[in-house]
Amino acid sequence: MAADPHPPQLEELGDRAFSFYPPILGIEHNEWKFVRATWSEMLVHNTKSESEIWVPRRFLGEISRVDEPVMIVGLEKELEYKAGQLVQHVRRVIAMPSARPNQEIPKSEEGPVVAPRGHGSSTKSESRLGVIILGSLAAAILLCYLLVSYFGNRRVEFKALEQQELGLKASSDYFDVVNKLGKPEKDHWKAETGERQIRALEYPAQGLTVILMGVERNKELYVGAMNKEWRPVHTVRHAGGGDTRALLENLARF
Repeated sequence: MAADPHPPQLEELGDRAFSFYPPILGIEHNEWKFVRATWSEMLVHNTKSESEIWVPRRFLGEISRVDEPVMIVGLEKELEYKAGQLVQHVRRVIAMPSARPNQEIPKSEEGPVVAPRGHGSSTKSESRLGVIILGSLAAAILLCYLLVSYFGNRRVEFKALEQQELGLKASSDYFDVVNKLGKPEKDHWKAETGERQIRALEYPAQGLTVILMGVERNKELYVGAMNKEWRPVHTVRHAGGGDTRALLENLARF
């Protein structure tokens, strides 16, 4: 049977898994499923990490007409996953130093080549270098041992917030948060160049920063809460079956 000359749209893939090409940098597992779409973005779900990301439509290219061994969704640009969002990857080029115009290249004809008189000094230098390397390795091993001994004897305490303590869920908005926790001491937005808006509501007395996220401002919804050390202490489950922990862990403090 001949392949369909018209490649499918991403919305038509249904529950079929696919891979991006080129793969998105910063995400190890390259297998996705379509979740939903807006006029400007596509929400896709990673089948292994359970995380979800929004992919702007302007980056999406053609979709392969066949799905063997796997359906391929092309990307117009090489993308990278940073701080919970996709950005265009920029490869840095290191310029090599050029030779000076007036620099003269020595010629072998200008003088005789003098052979080394002996190997005694070379052998001593090599021995000294070997001692330095062995000493550096021994010092590194000792430092690792001391660090493991020190931190291994310390008790690490982690106190997680349970879902019922906050009473917030994925459908909660700004007013739901205020009804539960009161008016925040600080309310600010993350400067965004992409399609999503991220809002932080700070509650220093409780040691919490509540994070809201949405496609446009004043329509953002609750995605979780961070503690004073900017670590996720509360997450919510999303439509793909996972939770928002991976998104919060990659979100830089702002």
